[in-house]
Amino acid sequence: MMTMEIQLNGEPHQLSPAQRLTELIAELKLSDKAIAVAVNREIIPRSRWAEHALHAGDKVDVVRAIGGG
Repeated sequence: MMTMEIQLNGEPHQLSPAQRLTELIAELKLSDKAIAVAVNREIIPRSRWAEHALHAGDKVDVVRAIGGG
């Protein structure tokens, strides 16, 4: 199976070519979490995750919102 490499929170991460952001988030078991995602330093709204294809070399940052006060 062919894979491509992205940077996920600064670490190398292998995934299937042409994988969508929604698939990556599901793979990370974060679909039901309050998170923000940036690809190459651009915030991708949750409404666009399903259409946003990832490419080799992309830098993906996933940040979980932490409640508190």
